[in-house]
Amino acid sequence: SEGDRKNILRLQDPVDKLQMKVKSYKRQSEEAEELSNVNLSKFRKIQHELEEAEERADIAESQVNKLRAKSREFHSRKIEEEE
Repeated sequence: SEGDRKNILRLQDPVDKLQMKVKSYKRQSEEAEELSNVNLSKFRKIQHELEEAEERADIAESQVNKLRAKSREFHSRKIEEEE
């Protein structure tokens, strides 16, 4: 009985240290998960903004192409009228 008690006391310190390490790793894991969620949220926001910007660029390009076509048509008519 006395030998068991000494073994328990001898092993208690390493057990306590391991429990502290586990708590520390758990805390680090939770912090990393929070940071990961923040970064994922930022990524999704930026991805959405990029998609919106691409849509606006496509619309602007389409409008430019329409104006160019109208300009060519206008210049063609103007040249025909002058001849």
